[in-house]
Amino acid sequence: MKAIIIAAGHGSRLGDLTKNLPKPLLDINGKSILERQIELFHKFGIKDIIIVHGSHKEKFHLNNVQYIEARLDEDSGEQASSLMSARNEIMGDVIISFGDIIFDESILKQLLESNDELVLSTDENWQKSYEQRTDVSQNFSDFVALKNKQIIKFFKNSEDVVEKNSMVEFIGLMKLSKVGSEKIIKTYEYLEKNHLGKFHYASSFKKAKIIDLLEELRLKNMNIKIENIDGIWCEIDTPQDLEIAKRIFK
Repeated sequence: MKAIIIAAGHGSRLGDLTKNLPKPLLDINGKSILERQIELFHKFGIKDIIIVHGSHKEKFHLNNVQYIEARLDEDSGEQASSLMSARNEIMGDVIISFGDIIFDESILKQLLESNDELVLSTDENWQKSYEQRTDVSQNFSDFVALKNKQIIKFFKNSEDVVEKNSMVEFIGLMKLSKVGSEKIIKTYEYLEKNHLGKFHYASSFKKAKIIDLLEELRLKNMNIKIENIDGIWCEIDTPQDLEIAKRIFK
């Protein structure tokens, strides 16, 4: 088992806090976001950890991890392209985590217990978090639409799905099995060579986010499951989020 952390984001909505510091290195009560994730992975015996970084690579000084630089140009996005910078590491059982989230051990334990090709950690009580996150639009978040407990769509905008469908939020944490790893690489490399034009919510395939890639995998009938979390998590996008995280994870 290995873990890949996508830590190449700019964190522009955090203003001066991330002007000279990558968002995943922000301090949350004495530990950075990355340190908190790594500490939790270690607790579950996951020692093989890869960090995909972008700008300010000189700021990353964590020990006993492998660093891979996301080679992004002005036409590239930050999520799918960043993840695939580490494509040679996507084999066997792999945990993939966004570098701007914090989660407790119960969430990771749930995820590790799954043997599906691809399983996503999701939050069915997502609306409660936005009652506190008053300066964050839901349009920036990733959602999964369900009907009769089956996934019918991955999407960005909560207004895209009618009320009769239940919605859960993808928190940015997922696990691939050996077969799942093979399928995601095969699909991505085919699209990389052949796809032209708009790609789901992205203006082009190069700009694709993980949610766009998940929707493509769904359409190709990949076995994707969700695991509604039974624990605490938060995403850090704004100064308000940072203060919320400091209260939750003391």
